[in-house]
Amino acid sequence: MTIDILTLFPEMFAPLRSSIIGRAESAGIVEIGIHNIRDYTSDKHGKCDDVPYGGGAGMVMTPQPIVDCVRAVDPDRRARRIFMSPRGRKLTVDIAKELASEKSLLLLCGHYEGVDERALEICGFEELSIGDYILTGGELAAMVVADSLLRFVPGVLGSEISAETESFSDGRLEYPQYTRPAVYEGLAVPEVLLSGHHANIDKWRMLKSDELTAAVRPDLLEK
Repeated sequence: MTIDILTLFPEMFAPLRSSIIGRAESAGIVEIGIHNIRDYTSDKHGKCDDVPYGGGAGMVMTPQPIVDCVRAVDPDRRARRIFMSPRGRKLTVDIAKELASEKSLLLLCGHYEGVDERALEICGFEELSIGDYILTGGELAAMVVADSLLRFVPGVLGSEISAETESFSDGRLEYPQYTRPAVYEGLAVPEVLLSGHHANIDKWRMLKSDELTAAVRPDLLEK
C-alpha cells in the first residue's frame, strides 16, 4: 500500500515513521511519501497562501501549488484522493477498513483558513473529518487517518486478531487489559484471567465490554 501526504509542514510527520508503522514501512508492507507543497509553487518567494476573496480573517492556500503537487505525485490519478476537512464525513472503524483496502491513497493537509475550493474540484478530492472540532492544520488529522487504517493492512500488526478485538471493532468499547505482576499495590488481576478457562475468560471480557460501553458510550449500544 502507498500513502502520499501533501503538506506545508513535512517535518511534522516524523512520528508516523516510528513504532509499528515504521517497522511496516521498513518491511515493505507500506510506503509513505511526504511531499512539501511549497516545492511546487510558482511564486518566487515560495508563497502558497493569499487573502480570501470577499474578505475575512486569515489566509487561504492558493490552488496552483496544490494542483501541481497532486499532478506530480499522482500523474495517472491512481490514488484515492482525500482532503482532511471538518466538512467531510467522520472517520469510523468501517471507513478505516474501507481505506485500508485501497492500493494507493493521497492525503491533502490544509492549513490557515483552508484551501481554495478550485483545487479540490480540479483534483477530485473527497473530504474526511476526524471529529467535530478544529485543528490548526490537517497534518495531525492525516496522521490519525493513516495510523487508524494501516492497522487493518495485513502484516502491519504483530497479530491479525488485534485490530478485530479493539474498541469499536464490534460496536463496543474494549474490555480492561492486565499483565504481570498479578498483584500491584494491593490491586489483583481478576481471578478469571488467571484460570486458563478460555470460555469463561471470553464471557468475562464480553460482560466487561458491555458494562464499559453502557457506562461511557451508551450511544454505541443503541446503534
